[in-house]
Amino acid sequence: MVKSSRARRMDKHHLRNKRSVGLNLVSLMDIFTILVFFLLVNSSDVETLPNTKELQLPESIAEEKAKETVVILIGEQDLIVQGVPVAKISDVMNLKGNDIPELRQALKSQNDRVLRRAAADDVAGRAVTIMGDKEIPYRLLKKVMATCTESDYGQISLAVLQRSSEKLDDLQAAAR
Repeated sequence: MVKSSRARRMDKHHLRNKRSVGLNLVSLMDIFTILVFFLLVNSSDVETLPNTKELQLPESIAEEKAKETVVILIGEQDLIVQGVPVAKISDVMNLKGNDIPELRQALKSQNDRVLRRAAADDVAGRAVTIMGDKEIPYRLLKKVMATCTESDYGQISLAVLQRSSEKLDDLQAAAR
């Protein structure tokens, strides 16, 4: 059977449209590579402190973000350094003086592991962050801070929640 030129042209056209078009993977790989580099670069900016439900941190209006440091958590029953319990709060409160030997030993052991090598000899460069409920007794906080100072930590920070500017405006208005 002989086909007309129109029928041959239509068959050629249908045959051309039946071919499947492939995906251009090169551009997709470029996009994913850029995304991975973006996530790697920006993931190091955030330091997450241990989150405990029983602690209610005090609020602050400080603008500067915390640096990565050794974290001391003052819990309801335990004193915890970098996630490891070192002493019971009841025992610490019964100690005479401001030195907590278990805490001092734990902080000294953190010097080599956590701190940068450049700050190993620089006492002023060593930093520790203390996390505690806003209702902890001052006597306990004073003992922890004194022990940190005796353990050659020059920068002691208290973990706080950042207060919003609206709350700050409300407090300033109430003070007037």
